[in-house]
Formats: sequence, structure tokens, C-alpha cells
Amino acid sequence: MTVRNDLINIAKHNKDGSFGTRSKREKSLQSMFKELKEVGYKLPSINNFKTKHVNALVDKWKADGLTSGTMKNKLSHVRWLSEKIGKQNIVARENSEYGIENRVYVTNLSKGKELDQEKLNNVTNEYVKASLILQREFGLRREEAIKFQHNYAVRDNAIVLKASWCKGGKERTVPIDTPEQRQALEYVKQISPYTGCLIPAHKNYIGQLKTYEHETSRVKLNKMHGLRHQYAQDQFKRISGYDCPVRGGKSRKDMSHSERQIDNKHRIELSKVLGHERMQITAVYIGS
Repeated sequence: MTVRNDLINIAKHNKDGSFGTRSKREKSLQSMFKELKEVGYKLPSINNFKTKHVNALVDKWKADGLTSGTMKNKLSHVRWLSEKIGKQNIVARENSEYGIENRVYVTNLSKGKELDQEKLNNVTNEYVKASLILQREFGLRREEAIKFQHNYAVRDNAIVLKASWCKGGKERTVPIDTPEQRQALEYVKQISPYTGCLIPAHKNYIGQLKTYEHETSRVKLNKMHGLRHQYAQDQFKRISGYDCPVRGGKSRKDMSHSERQIDNKHRIELSKVLGHERMQITAVYIGS
């Protein structure tokens, strides 16, 4: 019996919560075991689920830049599962033991980060270098930038990210607004002229992820999620015509009602570009 079937069977015999809660929990757990497979853990059975796998998931979520709230929700599902399989001790009781804050506080301090050109020049793997440039120019998450395929993604005035590349499995479109973005796409095409794929033919995603981690660690290019913050702030300025609060722009509390309504529209547009379903999450990137 596969892990997928194990989870279906556990859900079938444990109808805790509403239908919506049960459905969301099952989808979340199925997604987690896919994530484990991506980082090199293919479990033959749910009974093989151990502490090291929980730790690996948390490490991946942090690397992917998930919010504290999202990680807390996922861990609540893991705790539910561990209880049902009689292995409660594989999960820490407190989220703080994983370094996850109890609450995310939005501040008007920028977490944006420039890509250090000197360090980038020292990256020897051209595929990794191209992924980093895509992260800078399009605000892509790490996984999206590694799985990127030029032939599929590039359209006239936008790139389309395949659902299987994206967090939550939801396709999204990111506009091409600048000459630098065009140059980045040309660079990707030069590296892999036939497909534009940033995973070389002799590797899978996990193998290239390890190469990415090794290369960025070697040249001390850490916390690259800051590139996404920087992109979000730049993109907000392009969308709205004014600076966001983390860059000294007017805070929402100082706006009039009509200004906030206009600001809401700009934030909704930005949230779609970033691949988020809630406008409120934009505050993490651009402030409030």
C-alpha cells in the first residue's frame, strides 16, 4: 500500500472536523509527502514517517519562504496525522522548537535584497546562475526558478508558470516589463537553446536543487527569498506609480478612504503576480 492510499484510508476512518476541514487536511498531507519525495525521501508506507522527515519538511518550508502562519497550519496537520498513527513524539509540541514564531508581525522595514553581482559572477553552474537571475527579475520562488522552461513559459509580454512548478499547484502569469527581464530570458535560452530548461538532462529536480544549494552556499548567496521581496517592491511601483510603505511611501493608516480603495486594487494585482490568493499577504513584502 502506498503512502497516498494510507492517507486516504486514515482520512476515511477519522472524520474529525467539517467536510471542508477534512478535505483541506487531506490535500495538505498528500502535498507534504510529495514535498518529501522532492527532497529525497520516498516513503514506502506511512509507518516509515519519522522525526527526520518532519524536520526536512520544516527546512523546505523555510527555504521556500512560507509564512509562519502557513507553517503552523501544516504542522497542525502533521500532529493530527502523528496522533492517528500512534507516533505523537515525532513532532515537537511547540512550534518555537522549529524556530517558527507564534505570530507574523508586518513591519514597514524592507526585507528586499539585491543580488550581489560579484558573488553571482563566482557561481560556476550556469543553470544555477540563470535561476538566480530569474528570481531577481521576476520574483520567482526557488522551485519555480529551477523548474523554469523557456519554451513553455515565454509568451509575448509575459511568462506563464506551469502549475506543477508553483506553490499550491496554481498556474500564474508574470508580466515582462523591463529590458533586464528580456535579457534574463535570452540568457536562459542561450544556456539551454533547445528547451530552455534549467534542469540539465542528466539530472532531476532534486539533483539540481542540491546543486543550487551547494553553489549558493559556496559563494555565500544566502536568503535569496529577499530577491522576491525586492521584486515585489519594484513591481508595486510599476503597478501603482508610487512607492510602497517599506520604501518610504505613504502607509495605509495615513491614507484616506478613497486612497485605500485604490491601494487595494494595486495590492490585489500584485498578489496575483506573486501567486498569492489573499491581498493581505502583500503586506509582508511591501508593508502596510
